[in-house]
Amino acid sequence: MARRNEPRLDSPKGIRPAWGFRPSGRDRMGRFSESFARAMGTSWFLIGMTVIVVVWLTYNTLMPVEYQFDPRSSNFTLLTLILSLQASYAAPLILLAQNRQDDRDRVQIEQDRQRAERNLADTEYLAREVVALRLAVKEMATKDFIRAELRALLEELDKEKEPDEVAK
Repeated sequence: MARRNEPRLDSPKGIRPAWGFRPSGRDRMGRFSESFARAMGTSWFLIGMTVIVVVWLTYNTLMPVEYQFDPRSSNFTLLTLILSLQASYAAPLILLAQNRQDDRDRVQIEQDRQRAERNLADTEYLAREVVALRLAVKEMATKDFIRAELRALLEELDKEKEPDEVAK
């Protein structure tokens, strides 16, 4: 459960104080785990790890026994221990980084859903407005309608004028 002063993923972090930003313990560990997972996922990490293991194996295989610190005869026990230790720390840190990413994705999906709902509501409103405008335009007199009415009025006036002229 989130504490009251702890920043939430779905709210802005706010303005950082001039004296510097110190993330809380949970956030600090999360940021560390993300940077660790990001570093382990690079090709440079894999290349560096491969080089270290190859140098380690080569040194402890080719050097005289008195200079070997992890002899081949003991099946490179120290190397195995170091790689196991690294894996035992890497797995939970990578999972923690994935959990933080899942939380951010969940917030982003919720924001996208809300934005889509607003866009749909706006689109429906605009569609109703367009329909109302079309109905209003259909009720308006067109240029052709006005011309036809004026012609009809002129013809009526001409018919009324003709009997007056005949009477004179």
